[in-house]
Amino acid sequence: MARTDETGQVTPQASPLGTTPPTRPPADGAGSNARMPRWLPRAMVLALTLFAVFQLGSWAFHELTGLLINILIAFFLALAIEPAVSWMAARGMRRGLATFLVFFTVMIAAAGFVTLLGSMLAGQIIKIVEDFPNYLDSVINWVNAHFHADLKRVDIQEGLLRSDWLRSYVQNSATGVLDVSTQVLGGLFQLLTIALFSFYFAADGPRLRRAICSVLPPARQAEVLRAWEIAVIKTGGYLYSRGLMALVSGVAHYILLQILDVPYAPVLAVWVGLVSQFIPTIGTYLAGALPMLIAFTVDPWYALWVLIFVVIYQQFENYMLQPKLTAKTVDIHPAVAFGSVVAGTALLGAVGALIAIPAVATLQAFLGAYVKRYDVTDDPRVHGHRRGESGPGLFMRARELWATRPRTSADSRTER
Repeated sequence: MARTDETGQVTPQASPLGTTPPTRPPADGAGSNARMPRWLPRAMVLALTLFAVFQLGSWAFHELTGLLINILIAFFLALAIEPAVSWMAARGMRRGLATFLVFFTVMIAAAGFVTLLGSMLAGQIIKIVEDFPNYLDSVINWVNAHFHADLKRVDIQEGLLRSDWLRSYVQNSATGVLDVSTQVLGGLFQLLTIALFSFYFAADGPRLRRAICSVLPPARQAEVLRAWEIAVIKTGGYLYSRGLMALVSGVAHYILLQILDVPYAPVLAVWVGLVSQFIPTIGTYLAGALPMLIAFTVDPWYALWVLIFVVIYQQFENYMLQPKLTAKTVDIHPAVAFGSVVAGTALLGAVGALIAIPAVATLQAFLGAYVKRYDVTDDPRVHGHRRGESGPGLFMRARELWATRPRTSADSRTER
């Protein structure tokens, strides 16, 4: 039996031959030898550091989103004018001077267009304000004649001047002048930023390419230069082809508006040409709304003629003009172009809509150089036929029968 001490607990027995009996391992977390693993503090510090870096990067990206978008716009603008700048530089002109001449021409054209459009809108607003009493009298006379009312223009004007709605509108407009001024100044600063970055990108294009290639191995340098060249070709080709189609569209609409004797025909023609070409698919109809509105003030039938001409010209442009002008520059399917514009608008707003098509064209051309293509099998399903169909269709059989019909003497005389 095991021996017990005075408290009744079992005392450990001495092992034979003077050896020490094995001791039980201490419980988890007990004993002075339980220590924290050495890697745990380092892992915690590393996790906290990574989290802090992520938060700092997220905050910096959120704060610099506007600047990054401006740089992206400036980069695509520099790619667009790169062919013109390189053409002038190849003939002995300095790149800085060539870039300045291109920018000066674009700025003069944009300023002239904005000035003409602003004068047109101001003239139409003044005309509407001057003719408003006559419009109001005609409406009052029509209401009095059809509803047997006794309305007077003086009473209506006094009621409008004394209304709470007009007073609150004037107060809100007065308080919103400062916000509008701030937005205008912010827009001007944004345009200046884009102009400066695009100027430096275009003027120092070779130096920028050398700086990027200097940190890459030779194989990667060739890929970067190839991608850069494709982007220049596609972006420049897109803008130049669209500019040419805008010129054709503007001339065609100018002739129509001049025939109909619609006021501000040159400005409206430029408006239709630019909006219809740089907003795909629906740009023609959006651009035609303003000429229709101006033509309606002259004669309601003129607005109908403008609408018919816009629809006909859209079909001519889609099936005749556009395939010939854009076949070698931005050969993108219309559905892909429209989807890219929608995606660009969702990501970057109006800026994304402008740069979506050249960006997709560049990506498509770059991938087309590396994606391996195979010959398509001669399967009926490729041509839209079902596998169970045998022989040519009804239309094809009728065509073959017509081609192999016996010829009469009348047919022979007709051929002669």
